[in-house]
Amino acid sequence: MQQKNNPHSFHVPVMGIAFTIDTPIKIAKYGISSVISIVDDIIIEKMDEYYSGKFKIPYQSISTKVEDYRAKRITSYLNTVDIIVKQKFENLKKSFEQKNSDFEKYMEMLPDFSELKQNFIQTFQHNKVKEDFSNWIQNNLKQGSIDVNIMTKLDKSNYSKKDLLPIEFNDAHAALRGFANSTLESSVVLSAGMNPRLYSYFENFNDFFPSENNRLKKKIILKVSDYRSAIIQGKFLAKKGLWVSEYRIESGLNCGGHAFASDGYLLGPILEEFKTNKTVLIDEIHGILVEALKNKGKHIPSAPLSLAITVQGGVGTHEEHEFLLDNYNIDSVGWGSPFLLVPEVSTVDEVTRKALQVATEKDLFLSNISPLGVPFNSLRGNTNEILKNERIAADKAGSACAKKFLSSNTDYTEKVICTASKKYQTIKLNELKLENLSSNEFAEKSNRITEKACLCEGLANAAFINYDIERKAEEQGVAICPGPNMAYFTKDLSLKEMVGHIYGKTNVIETKNRPHMFIKELAMYVDYFSKKVDEISDSFNAKQQKYLTSFQNNLNDGIEYYQHLFSDSKIYFESNKETLLSELETIKTELFDIKVPILVKA
Repeated sequence: MQQKNNPHSFHVPVMGIAFTIDTPIKIAKYGISSVISIVDDIIIEKMDEYYSGKFKIPYQSISTKVEDYRAKRITSYLNTVDIIVKQKFENLKKSFEQKNSDFEKYMEMLPDFSELKQNFIQTFQHNKVKEDFSNWIQNNLKQGSIDVNIMTKLDKSNYSKKDLLPIEFNDAHAALRGFANSTLESSVVLSAGMNPRLYSYFENFNDFFPSENNRLKKKIILKVSDYRSAIIQGKFLAKKGLWVSEYRIESGLNCGGHAFASDGYLLGPILEEFKTNKTVLIDEIHGILVEALKNKGKHIPSAPLSLAITVQGGVGTHEEHEFLLDNYNIDSVGWGSPFLLVPEVSTVDEVTRKALQVATEKDLFLSNISPLGVPFNSLRGNTNEILKNERIAADKAGSACAKKFLSSNTDYTEKVICTASKKYQTIKLNELKLENLSSNEFAEKSNRITEKACLCEGLANAAFINYDIERKAEEQGVAICPGPNMAYFTKDLSLKEMVGHIYGKTNVIETKNRPHMFIKELAMYVDYFSKKVDEISDSFNAKQQKYLTSFQNNLNDGIEYYQHLFSDSKIYFESNKETLLSELETIKTELFDIKVPILVKA
């Protein structure tokens, strides 16, 4: 049901920049794994100072004038987190004699099917010897993993004054070095697609290669959207002697943050393909790995290293969680957005958390605010949006852009600038004013320019607000990136309540109308497809016709897969089978009511 070395069958994925920046400090002691974003070394430096002071750990500030400051800041903070988590975990293990202790909370939150929990009950049902308790705890309890996330495409080149620095000082490269040089024994989650130069850079760090006892001190997790992507990237890394320890499958549209939509491939069929081909995946990539390690003169594992398949995106009930584990042999399920309402886990300011509690399905939408040009899950009326609109109304569109992490445009400059910046938007708006446009056309085109938001600040500000940390940057408010599943969670929750919900001990969803995660994703894809047809209609060509036709056919294949799945299952869908099949039929009708334009040959 889950990997034996993981106490829990769920994990908390990375969310934004600030929202899980210190989550391991809060929950790793309970055996729950989570992921820190290491894109923003500025907030990381501030959090390092904050937590070093709180836990009385020696701290040395790292100025931007220090060589390789970005990597050094990341290393320093990760080491601080490592120290704190280990200290908290040791304290938890010593607290087993106390009532209402962290140890008691650890054991209570474990799922009933947990081998660890069953082992504890059987071992100590009649045994009250203190030394036996202590030894068992030391040998069996595990803390959650302190993993980190790198968006591979956020790999901006950097300069020392006017001199371009070598590639290893690019943003993502420096972040990887920061993790590699830390004391953590955990994983780096690579998201947002393949970056060959970054992947090649892993070869510089021995911790990513197997040791003599077949152990990886630091592991690689790939966030992927389908099997094809997984095997391509896995083979690329294996040719360098690098093993991917986990493929983390993410729903294209039913997850928070940037939405990397597939070409109509749905989560259920994707999971089925991984389930069917897992052994092939392991064997093929192991063979490539062995050859590469031999050529490098490094230790060769006698058998394939462990490989996990995990999933995240839109899961919201115990029944969905269990189905993913059991039907697809998933090792762990990522629960993201609901944890935004759990202050014991995530770092979200109170104003934003209250807005999330009352958010409806219509308030959670796929926006175009990201400077990367990728659809981005947003919450209407967040404070970042309010302040942005105030600047637009005052004819001061755009942001100061102090951090530049999302800078990628070179239309007007030699160095990359951000499309949410004041510099870029001023140029674009001035160009627009020279066009002879009607007021409606001008409003529409100017909105496309000014809708881009400063996510570098917006996704980081919750931590500054929560911990009362001084900021010198322009006021940007808080941008939040919940998945659509957020609409069904409506109140602040304790960690125990949320974990109890995941494991079916309680139910915190009050609405009776929440759609199944597969149905929700499918409906979102049909809506996305409809908009794509409208967008392309004005400039239609043969390539686009092929893309749209393939997209529609892939969605139809997914619907047929779900029809068989819902009809054949005797356990999970028996009680609501007719409703699910009816919803599929309705969505299928909607899908084929959308007409792909037919290219007329001259």
